[in-house]
Amino acid sequence: MKKVFKCIFTLLLINSISGQEIIKLDQSDAELYSGHLFRVYEFQSKHVKSRNVDIWVPQDYNNKKKYSVIFMHDGGSLFGKKSTGWGSKLKADQVAAQLLDQNKVKDFIIVGIYNTAMTRWNEYFPAKSFNYLEKSFKDSLVKYYENRNDITSLIADDYLKFIVYELKPFIDKNFSVNVEAKETYISGSSMGGLISMYAIFEYPEIFSRAACISTHWVGIGRNKNGEYDKRIPFSIFDYMKNNVPSPKNHRIWFDYGDAKGDLDSYYVDYAAYVDTIFIDSGYSNKNFRNIRFRGEKHNEVSWNKRLDQIFEFLLNP
Repeated sequence: MKKVFKCIFTLLLINSISGQEIIKLDQSDAELYSGHLFRVYEFQSKHVKSRNVDIWVPQDYNNKKKYSVIFMHDGGSLFGKKSTGWGSKLKADQVAAQLLDQNKVKDFIIVGIYNTAMTRWNEYFPAKSFNYLEKSFKDSLVKYYENRNDITSLIADDYLKFIVYELKPFIDKNFSVNVEAKETYISGSSMGGLISMYAIFEYPEIFSRAACISTHWVGIGRNKNGEYDKRIPFSIFDYMKNNVPSPKNHRIWFDYGDAKGDLDSYYVDYAAYVDTIFIDSGYSNKNFRNIRFRGEKHNEVSWNKRLDQIFEFLLNP
């Protein structure tokens, strides 16, 4: 088995395309709970800034199987035991390995897409929802953020082009995966939840399932009065109403915590609107969830507690 495994990964290294090399990380670097981690440093793109991409595969990965794929945002916060500048990691490798060992989910790998820090918001905010804002309000927002020297360009569409037209073909070629939409999923938390929703809405022919964890419905920071303007989430909901993917072949998870004073508590008021959008579009409990987790917060510790439920929702028939 070790010989077969070594050959597989030698082929992965040789078969990298566009000159982008796949490096297997040592355990001392990755500090995984389980599995193996591969990295493409500074993955080059025509659409967005280069960034690292991590690919987690289970311990017994081999090319005789075909694996489903979950693309996950904020890749630097997903795997292993090391803390990040943002705090604890999601420990996706630990949860995935436990579910696979217990035969609770089908075989899968995870592609962790790093953010670029300064442009994270720009890449994750659903750009087309901005068009649903009243022009005067939209113009005032742009001016407000320009005066604060914040970057105001919305590049979520470019970010999704990077995933769909550059990263996915790279993964399809270099790993033993099912390439069909029915086996291709996307997930993220906070702003990553927003862009995951946007991805399955914009590319329903590419992604069949999405998990949007603690989705940041408020969209942007507080205004000059220290408040979250409700026109932002309602513009997102207006976009969603007009672009819901078919319930016949899509499955979507949303969730949120409600710890008092925590960021997640701001999402509680919007849950009913999200429910209405999907129920009116023909979704049911079989392919749609929007779950309130009592007392949970907007961080990886809380998200880790329910990640097993999320993976099971994505990775079961």
